[in-house]
Amino acid sequence: MDSADKENTLWHPVALAHEVAQAPLAVRLLDQAVVLWRDTAQQVHAWADQCPHRGAQLSLGRVCGDRLECPYHGWQFGSIGQCVHVPALPQFVPPATHTARTFSACERYGLVWVALQADADEMHIPAFAAETDVQLRTVNCGPYDVATSAPRIVENFLDMAHFGFVHDGWLGMREATAIDDYTVEATPNGLRATQCKAWQPQSNVHSTAPAQVEYTYEVLAPYTAVLTKVPDAASVAVQGFRESIGLFICPVTPESSRVWFRLAMADFDSPDKKLQDFQHTIFMQDKPVLESQRPRRLPLDVRAEVHTAADRASSAYRRFLKQQNIIFGVC
Repeated sequence: MDSADKENTLWHPVALAHEVAQAPLAVRLLDQAVVLWRDTAQQVHAWADQCPHRGAQLSLGRVCGDRLECPYHGWQFGSIGQCVHVPALPQFVPPATHTARTFSACERYGLVWVALQADADEMHIPAFAAETDVQLRTVNCGPYDVATSAPRIVENFLDMAHFGFVHDGWLGMREATAIDDYTVEATPNGLRATQCKAWQPQSNVHSTAPAQVEYTYEVLAPYTAVLTKVPDAASVAVQGFRESIGLFICPVTPESSRVWFRLAMADFDSPDKKLQDFQHTIFMQDKPVLESQRPRRLPLDVRAEVHTAADRASSAYRRFLKQQNIIFGVC
């Protein structure tokens, strides 16, 4: 299996689940135009956004029950992609070659996930462990369209040394930027970084005082990561507060991405908007810096950019991508 085939087997988020409703929805994944639609059983489908007849965008068509209709000549395709009706030839029985190209699709974490192959194993969708914790409430933030590669965004998510500069007064402060030693270990699906500590004036939406906060980072797939943190109880207004944040990225092109965050928090009282606004503030501080980085594709050659011990997690992430033969969004 070459690297391009490997990436097509991975599951990627492409849209919020509620966005796929009555009409077909056009998205882009790994430079591939994709159309999403639902049948009468509300099962989501993902196909190449191109009619096999004359190449029109199927996303410009309409859903007719359990069929997707092309906007150009009205060809209708059943849920497995086979053409079942050609209006110009009502008695014609389309052969097996008259078929739309289909991909794998399913729903997780309030998102539609797609693998650019048929019959991909849903067991390989990155597992967000906090999703099953009944003591945590979940909410999605985004999407954010970012003019940089997915690996650059993951690396930023793993990086604490920028807190005191990009997030001064929030996740960090210029007067306390030293990074203590921390541990990084390889896992079957990526890496895990533990004992990551940062002094934070406002570590979360409920912070009432600055606190030393310990992070755990996990890379679950090439473009998926999770952080968990438990602040000092005395620094938070909500009793027993803890949180886990999932970073889910759709690699749109090698140098552009769509990003969602999945928040899992011990907070069942705050409105969604309050939690989303805090995350929005943080990521809007990151976004211009991310889009300023050159090259936009993450360099995997160790000589391309310089490194220090504070970059241990991001260096391990680059090694992981190289070992996985990932080529999309790297250089």
